[in-house]
Amino acid sequence: MNGATKVAKGRIEEATGVLAGSDKLRAKGQKDQAVGHIEQVAEECVRQVKGVAQRIVDHAAR
Repeated sequence: MNGATKVAKGRIEEATGVLAGSDKLRAKGQKDQAVGHIEQVAEECVRQVKGVAQRIVDHAAR
C-alpha cells in the first residue's frame, strides 16, 4: 500500500469514526493519514535520489 492509499484509507477511517462516535477509529484514521504523508515524502525522496544517481552515472559514462 503506498502513501496516497494510506492517506485515503485514513480519511475514510477518521470520517467513519466521527460519524460512529468512535474516538479510537478516528484516532486510527489520523495516524494512518500521518503515516501515509510520511510515506509520500519518502517515496518522493527515493525518486529524486534515483534521478540524481542516474545523472551521475550518465555523466561518468561520457
